[in-house]
Amino acid sequence: MILETINSPKDLKALSEDQLPALSAEIRQKLLETVSKNGGHLASNLCVVELTVALHRVFDSPNDSIIFDVGHQSYVHKLLTGRYNEFSGLRKFGGISGFPKRSESEHDPFGAGHSSTSISAAAGIAAANLLCGSKAYTVAVVGDGAFTGGMIYEALNNCADKDRLIIVLNDNDMSISPNVGGMSRYFSKVRSSAKYFRFKNGTKRFFASIPLIGNGLIKCARAVKNSFKKIVLSQNFFEQFGLSYYGPLNGNDEKHLERVLNEAKDDGKCSVVHICTTKGKGYEPAEKRPDIFHGVSGFDIESGVVKNGSAESFSERFGKTVCDRAEKNEKIIAITAAMPDGTGLTEFSERFPERFFDVGIAEEHAVTFACGLAAKGYIPVFAVYSTFMQRAFDQFLHDAALQGLHVIITLDRAGLVGADGATHHGIFDAAYISEIPNVDFYAPADFAEFEKCFDKALEASGPVVIRYAKSGESNEKPNHALDGLKYSDFGASPKAAIISYGRLADNAFEAARILNGRGIESRVIRLNSLSPLPSQSVFDLVKETDIILFAEEGIKNGGIAQRFFADAAEAGILNEKHCIIKAIDSEFPTHGSNEQLFEALGLSAEAIAETVFQAARVKNHEA
Repeated sequence: MILETINSPKDLKALSEDQLPALSAEIRQKLLETVSKNGGHLASNLCVVELTVALHRVFDSPNDSIIFDVGHQSYVHKLLTGRYNEFSGLRKFGGISGFPKRSESEHDPFGAGHSSTSISAAAGIAAANLLCGSKAYTVAVVGDGAFTGGMIYEALNNCADKDRLIIVLNDNDMSISPNVGGMSRYFSKVRSSAKYFRFKNGTKRFFASIPLIGNGLIKCARAVKNSFKKIVLSQNFFEQFGLSYYGPLNGNDEKHLERVLNEAKDDGKCSVVHICTTKGKGYEPAEKRPDIFHGVSGFDIESGVVKNGSAESFSERFGKTVCDRAEKNEKIIAITAAMPDGTGLTEFSERFPERFFDVGIAEEHAVTFACGLAAKGYIPVFAVYSTFMQRAFDQFLHDAALQGLHVIITLDRAGLVGADGATHHGIFDAAYISEIPNVDFYAPADFAEFEKCFDKALEASGPVVIRYAKSGESNEKPNHALDGLKYSDFGASPKAAIISYGRLADNAFEAARILNGRGIESRVIRLNSLSPLPSQSVFDLVKETDIILFAEEGIKNGGIAQRFFADAAEAGILNEKHCIIKAIDSEFPTHGSNEQLFEALGLSAEAIAETVFQAARVKNHEA
């Protein structure tokens, strides 16, 4: 095994060219073995094996900085930078992350979990190198899907004056779902001109091989070519930004990649190396269905069958609901930011193609685009992961809420998201959405609640947000319902109240059962409206209790729990009550199973029950 001997990029440089194909095959096998068990991003890593090998043979990490956009294509990088022995723990609790992480390795110069950030970060590192007199190189590896994000163009506009900055455009005609928009069409056009670039590079190598006069001939030919091109041809898109351009190249030809990367390195300026790769390269099921194998929970290597949970998810129920309502209401529009499959909108895109818009990885644009539709009387529904909605906070506040436009945002993957970890946990939305005036904000825990909330959203006059977890619906069926909440009593005279919302309410109900077994009667209140918060109804339900615990699968500071207790304090209903908030109140949560994370954060049913039990002991002692 060659891969087992690679402890750093220095070991990789010591290999002969003849050993590299075998190494690439071993890397692909290791990816298959690990991701099939742990889950993760497979197709995007299979396609960058040769590229990553070439990068680490040409450049000198960690002195040279290699930054991976989004970061889900960094598994090969981890294997080649001293993390082979830890790779079996990829994405597991206590193991290495599925994304680059500065605290994990000196070879991870910049963390990434969201798209289109790498060129900005790389430009900053390159500028810092210049300021401190370093001759180090900076490389940004960017997928073509990231070029639908606006930050890319803001960054490109500031790259021409950066030295030793190389942008590798990994073009596989896919992000997660097939790419959309003008840049995708542009890259397709450039790919069709590959013969021209092969001829150009071949001619350059021929001239360079001529002793003494070769370099002079190259300069002369380049000057003639550039003069001719200015007269009869439009410049390449990247050249218009003042950048050198190489490509398109076969991104799965390691030897050729090394040669071109060395050319870009010798140039010393800011260059774009455009490579074309096959997503899922080397594993037939992933090559045929790269969308399915983009991110998987696990799969059988031999058959290629992906493991999926049998229970219906909120994403699936949302997809069915929005299609059903759109059948009856022609004003409903569905919008996604390059995630039709993940958010449940695939069926809508097929049934109502004229009312479906995939805007690419551009959440900010998606929200304001939705506002434009709403201004003309349509009902836009933007389905987005909670973590990615963070990018569009300003647009939602300024363009939607401030103008009172009827925009519906459905926040998928709200709360903890398990193995994807810190960059993807949806733990901030409850805090920042609830602080915006005139927004209806719901957190349904079961499908019946969701459909009621969605129907209310359709009838609203202003912006509405509905948040739900990645998992399926709650199995808990509270006995009583009030407007904005449901509740159940565990005992005839509850002296403790546990308040929660969404998926975490299941832990609250289980905690109540544990407490009941320990002789403490309690009332569990599950909110489905977060804004406006049904405070008075909750006040009425907790006034006879001695202990109030609010459990929240989100951040503590500025969260729903703090808002509730502030309202309660103003209303003067707290008196001598013992008030407790159980929420995320330390560092960004790591990766692992949700059950492990609940336990680590003190949000498990057992932890909630123990907290209430200890508070009850204090109360009894005081009495």
